[in-house]
Amino acid sequence: MKISFLKYYKDKDSFNMLKKIGMNVIEVREPEQIDSIIENLKQEKYTSIVIQDELASFSEDIINKYQNDNNFNIIIIPNNKSKF
Repeated sequence: MKISFLKYYKDKDSFNMLKKIGMNVIEVREPEQIDSIIENLKQEKYTSIVIQDELASFSEDIINKYQNDNNFNIIIIPNNKSKF
């Protein structure tokens, strides 16, 4: 199982501990590119992606494309502070 965490690059608080222990934390600079980032992670055989809700709001594919994919999980979590 491969897991990746996506956060906005200006968010300096989220996923820090996970990054320190070596987990894959991607800092997204252009939220409009979130769909291509997710697709690239799927192609790299990631099975789960954890993404903040504000960042997820930029995606058109999260529900339409991946909701019925049993081998690929997208977990949307609340973002405590607005960074956008």
